[in-house]
Amino acid sequence: MNTNIHKIIRFSVAAVLIAALSLGGGILGSRITQNNTPTETVFQDSVQPASVTTLPSGDSDAVARAFQEKFRDIAATTLPEVVEVNVTSTVTQPAFSSPFDFFFGKPGGKPQEREYQQRGLGSGVIVAKKGDTVYVLTNNHVAGEADKIDVVLSDKRNFTAELVGADSMMDLALISFTAKEDIPVAVLGDSDSLAEGDWVFAVGNPLGFQSTITAGIVSATYRDAQPGSGMSGITSYIQTDAAINQGNSGGALVNLDGEVIGINTWIASQNGGNIGLGFAIPINDAKRAIMDFIDTGSVSYSWLGVQTGEPDTSLAADLGIEQKDGAFIYSVYSNSPAAKAGLRPGDVVTRIGDSEIADSNALVRNVASLPVGKSTDFTVLRDGNSVELSVKTEKREENSGSDVSALWPGINIAPLTDDIRNQLSLKKKDEGIVIAAIAPDSIAGGSGLQQGDLVISINSEKVENARDFYRGLNAPSDEIQFRILRSGRELTIGFTKPEL
Repeated sequence: MNTNIHKIIRFSVAAVLIAALSLGGGILGSRITQNNTPTETVFQDSVQPASVTTLPSGDSDAVARAFQEKFRDIAATTLPEVVEVNVTSTVTQPAFSSPFDFFFGKPGGKPQEREYQQRGLGSGVIVAKKGDTVYVLTNNHVAGEADKIDVVLSDKRNFTAELVGADSMMDLALISFTAKEDIPVAVLGDSDSLAEGDWVFAVGNPLGFQSTITAGIVSATYRDAQPGSGMSGITSYIQTDAAINQGNSGGALVNLDGEVIGINTWIASQNGGNIGLGFAIPINDAKRAIMDFIDTGSVSYSWLGVQTGEPDTSLAADLGIEQKDGAFIYSVYSNSPAAKAGLRPGDVVTRIGDSEIADSNALVRNVASLPVGKSTDFTVLRDGNSVELSVKTEKREENSGSDVSALWPGINIAPLTDDIRNQLSLKKKDEGIVIAAIAPDSIAGGSGLQQGDLVISINSEKVENARDFYRGLNAPSDEIQFRILRSGRELTIGFTKPEL
C-alpha cells in the first residue's frame, strides 16, 4: 500500500493531488501581535499564557462541560484570525483540435498550447498589521504563483490581496491587503514548547467549508520529511491527528491557549483525504520568514556547501562513529564556505553554535537558519579527534550546489564485507575500501574511477578501512593517486586535487 504526500490546497477545476514542496530558525520565545498603536507591527517577548480552565474532579459531566467551554473559547478566538484564500492562476496545457490528435499526435510538430485560468482555495493566518496593511501567512503552493488573490474573513468581509513574498523552500508565502477597520491578529506561540499528546486545533477552510475547526493531539514533534516525499528538509514538521483536508493549506494549528504554533501544510494519505496524518510547519520556523518577507520580500538562507547523509551501519562501524550523533560529510564543494573554513570529507559535524547536531537533517535545518555572512563555531569529529572550526556561511542562491564538477571527491565508499567481496569476485587476500557510488561529473568522477573499484592505497599509503581512506584523501598534497583493483587488475589513477 502506497502512502502519498499531498498538498492540501483545493482546486475548483478538479481534485488535483500533487506532491508538496515545503527552513527553519526564527525568534524563539517570541510572539507577533498587535500593539495599541495601529501603525506598527510589534514583536514582543512571550507573556504568561492565558489562564487555563480548571477541570473539576469527581464529576464527569462538569469535566466535559469545562472542556466544551475551553474549546468554545479557542474557536471564538482563532476562527476570526484565519481567512479563506481564493486564488486564480494561469496554467498552460496542450490544446488538441480532435480526439485523434490526443491519441496519435498531430503530424508536423507539437500540439498547440492554450492558457487556462485555474481557481484554487486555501487558508491563511493574519499575523500582523502595520498601519492599514494587514499581513496574512499562507503556503507557497497556495498563493506563490497566483495571478489574483482574494481574502475572505470569517465575518464574510472580502478583500483583494497581493503577494508580498514567496518561498518555495519552506513552502511559505506572505500576502497583504488594506483595511482601515479593526482586523483580529493571531498570537504566535512557541512551537518548541509542544510535546506529544498536547491538545491542538486545526483551523481553516477544508473543501471550501469556511471557518472550520477540528481538534486532535500532537502525534509527534520534529518530524523529518521522508526521503523521496518531495517535502523540504530545511524544516521539521508537527504531526497531528486533527482532521486536515484539501483547503486547509496555510491554515493555523493552535494550542490550548489559542496561540498559533504551526501552519498546516500537507497530509499523508492513500486517497488525498484525511486519515489522521497531518503535518504543520512549526511557527518558530516561520517567524523569521515573516520578518524577512515584510522587510525585503524574500527569505534568505545560509549555504554551507557539503553533501551530507547518514552512513550505513558498516561504514559507521568502520569509521568508529556508530555510537555517536552527528552529520556525516561525504563530499565538499570547492571554494564553498565549508571548504574555506576547513571542513573535509569524512568529518562528522556534532555541534553548530549552541545546538547539538543529531543527524544530517539537523545539519540542514541549522545551517539554513544561520545568519548569512556571519561566522559560527562548528565542532566536528575528524579521525577520532574533536576539531573546532569557524564557518562563515554565504547566501544560498538558486544554483548553489548545482555545479557537480566542484564536488570533492564526489565518492561514497563502503567497507569490504563478505557480500561485497562475492559480488566483485574478490579474493580473500584483497583488502581496501570499495567505491560504492560516484558522481559522474564530479572531480573524482571525471578521473576515470568507477563504481565497484577497490581502493587499496592513496598516494602510496595503504588503505585498509574508511579512516585510512579519508586520512589519505585529506592529506596535504597538490596531486592524488589512487591505486585500485578492478576486474583482477591493479591500476593507478591520478588527478589534480582541488584547492579547498
